[in-house]
Amino acid sequence: MNLSELLKEIQYTRVIMPKDEVDVLGVNIDSRLIEKGDMFIAVRGTQTDGHAYITAAEEKGAVAIVCEELPERQNPNVAYINVVNAQNITGKLATTFYGNPSQKLKLVGVTGTNGKTTIATLLYTLFSEMGHRCGLLSTVCNYVNGTAYPSTHTTPDAISLNRLLAKMVEEGCEYAFMEVSSHALAQERVGGLEFEGGIFTNLTRDHMDFHENMENYLKAKKSFFDNLPRNAFAITNLDDKNGPVMVQNCRADIKNYSTRTISDYKARLIETHLDGMILEFNNREFNTMLTGRFNISNLLAIFGAAVELGKDPEEVLCVMSTLKPVSGRFETIRSSEGVTAIVDYAHTPDAIKNVLGTVKDVLRGNGNIITVIGAGGNRDKGKRPIMAVEAVKNSHKVILTSDNPRNEEPQDIINDMLAGLSDEQKKSVLSIADRKEAIRTACALAGKGDVVVVAGKGHEDYQEIKGVKHHFDDKEVIREIFNI
Repeated sequence: MNLSELLKEIQYTRVIMPKDEVDVLGVNIDSRLIEKGDMFIAVRGTQTDGHAYITAAEEKGAVAIVCEELPERQNPNVAYINVVNAQNITGKLATTFYGNPSQKLKLVGVTGTNGKTTIATLLYTLFSEMGHRCGLLSTVCNYVNGTAYPSTHTTPDAISLNRLLAKMVEEGCEYAFMEVSSHALAQERVGGLEFEGGIFTNLTRDHMDFHENMENYLKAKKSFFDNLPRNAFAITNLDDKNGPVMVQNCRADIKNYSTRTISDYKARLIETHLDGMILEFNNREFNTMLTGRFNISNLLAIFGAAVELGKDPEEVLCVMSTLKPVSGRFETIRSSEGVTAIVDYAHTPDAIKNVLGTVKDVLRGNGNIITVIGAGGNRDKGKRPIMAVEAVKNSHKVILTSDNPRNEEPQDIINDMLAGLSDEQKKSVLSIADRKEAIRTACALAGKGDVVVVAGKGHEDYQEIKGVKHHFDDKEVIREIFNI
C-alpha cells in the first residue's frame, strides 16, 4: 500500500519523506517481527518504549517509522511520520492497511468483568450451527471459520486484530464475535473498528494493578458503548448496577436483559442441576446444558444478540439448547465414586461467589463443597483477601494454593489471601502451595455427593513461574486422580 494512502485517516505533525515513493508491505509494533518493506510504529507501552527499537526496525528493512519523537539520526531511505500519540493511531493505521475488514463483517463485541468468553464463544457456536461462516476472538482461542489460531490476549493488539478480521473476510465469514477487554479499550486496540453491536455483562473488581481504581475501570468499559454508531445495538445487563451507566451516552439502539426486572429479554429459572437447567425466556421454555444463575444472564445476552441480529427467537432457542459449556467455564468431571469436580476460570471475588453460589443452590445442603483456589502473581493484590473470604463463606473446606505466581513467591500470595480471614475462618482452610497436591488433597477429602471446585485457571494448560510457562492442566490432573 502506498504510504500516502495509508496515512489519509490519521493526524500527524510532520512527515519526512525519502526521494523515492514509499510502498508499505506490512505494519507492526514489534521490531522483532519487522520484515523488509514494513512500517514500524513506535508505541510507548507499559513495559517497553518502542522508540528504543527504531534503529533495530530500520536494520531489518523498515521503510517507514511512526514515532512521537524523531530519532537524531535519520535514514535517508526511510520515511518518518511524527505523531502526538502513536498508540492512539495504531488501530486506524491497521484498519486502513487491512482494508477496513470490520466494515465487511457483522462484528459484535462483548465487554464486562465476567462472562465475556462464554458469550462470545457461544455466539460463535450458535451462528456456526445456524449455517453461517463466523470468526471468534477470545481468551481461549481465536477461530476463523473453524480454523483455530492461538490466543495470547483476551483482545489482540490492533494489528493482529485487523489481520485476523481480514482473514475472516477472506474466508467468507459473515459474523465475528469478540471479547473486548478493558486493557484493549484503554490502549485503543479496537480503534478504527466498526461494530454491529455491543454487549455489557457486569462490572466487579478486577485489574486494579492496571486501572488503579474502579472509576478508571468503568470509564474504560463505558468508552466502548460511547463509541458505538447509531446503526448498532447495545445490550446491557439491568441486574448489574453499572448496566444502565454503560449506555448513558450511547447513540446505538439500546436493549436490556434481566433475571429480576422488566426488560427486553427476561428469564425465569424453572429447574437447575449441576449439568443443566430448564429456563423460560420471554415466555418460551427451553433446556440448557449450562448451569448457574450467572449463566442465565450469559444466555440472555446471547439470545438478545441473536435476535437483534435478525434471527427468529424460536430457532435461536432450539439451537441454544444444544450448546455445551465453554472449556474451563463451570466444566464438570465426575468420578466413579460419585464425586463431582468443577473447573472454572473464576479469578475475581464476584466470579468465585457466583460459581460457589450455583453449587450451593444445586446441592441444597446435600453434600460438601471443597474449593481449591489461588490468585495470580504480579496482579491486583487487593482482591486476594476478598477472594479468600468469598471462598470460605461459600465452602465447607478451602485449600489455598498456587495459581500463576509469575514472579512472586506462591507462599507470599497465599499469605495475602490468609490476611483477609479471621482466626475462626482459618480453621476450615489448608495451605498447599503445590497446585497438583492441593487438587489431590481436595479430591481425597471429598466423598460421594460432594463437589470439588477448582477455580482460577479454567481452560489454561500452563502455570507461569518466574517467567517460564510449565505445562499444567487442572482438568488433566483431575482426570488422572479420578482415573478416567
